[in-house]
Amino acid sequence: MDLLGDQWTLLVLREAFNGVRRFDRFQAELGIARNTLTERLDRLTGAGLLDRVRYQERPARYEYPLTEMGADFFPVLAAMIRWGDQWLADPVGPPTLLRHHDCDTASTAAVSCAKCGGEMSADRVTMEPGPGRVAL
Repeated sequence: MDLLGDQWTLLVLREAFNGVRRFDRFQAELGIARNTLTERLDRLTGAGLLDRVRYQERPARYEYPLTEMGADFFPVLAAMIRWGDQWLADPVGPPTLLRHHDCDTASTAAVSCAKCGGEMSADRVTMEPGPGRVAL
């Protein structure tokens, strides 16, 4: 939660999935203060979700593409979009559609079991302590 628990971090990631790579574009799309954006980009690159790639020498300018780890965050973002569309969307419709390339259909995220393919929902899953859990 320290890494992803604030709105700006999630919005920066959303824009990265929308193809935004450059600082000025992130700022324009989000209306975020420069110092806040700098801090979020530093946090996301430090954690390995975004890469920092120089595209201009003078002045030094960088792009921030998603890394493999960052791209792997997509199912989480898609699930959040689905939840927001179900419970918070404007009556005219959702603000973002996820079009599945394989079938060319606007669809929503679904969480399924990696072993059997069955639906994973609160009433079909039990959470239990794992081997890495730290006692409080």
